[in-house]
Amino acid sequence: MSIKITHQNTEIKVGDTVKVNYKIKEKDKERLQAFDGMVLAIKGRGENKTLLVHKDASDGVKVERIFPINSPWIDSIKKLRSPKSKIHRAKLYYLRQPRARAV
Repeated sequence: MSIKITHQNTEIKVGDTVKVNYKIKEKDKERLQAFDGMVLAIKGRGENKTLLVHKDASDGVKVERIFPINSPWIDSIKKLRSPKSKIHRAKLYYLRQPRARAV
């Protein structure tokens, strides 16, 4: 279980809020699309590490995306902020659950 990784001299830990710029190819054009959210998990060993990023979209829709760290399609990963308190877990899957009970 990995709790932190280093990508382009940026140390990323589980619980950090990150912005991933991902290259998207449409026909003959290439553009960058940003995906920002919280890192829920880091999996894999060596060259096969992946990053699970979770964000809350509009109308309460939650989106998760898995990014391979060594993919040529990833342009950059920027750390926006760290958690307020220290995280002691390797996987933060409990953040997927709703906080309040729906009536």
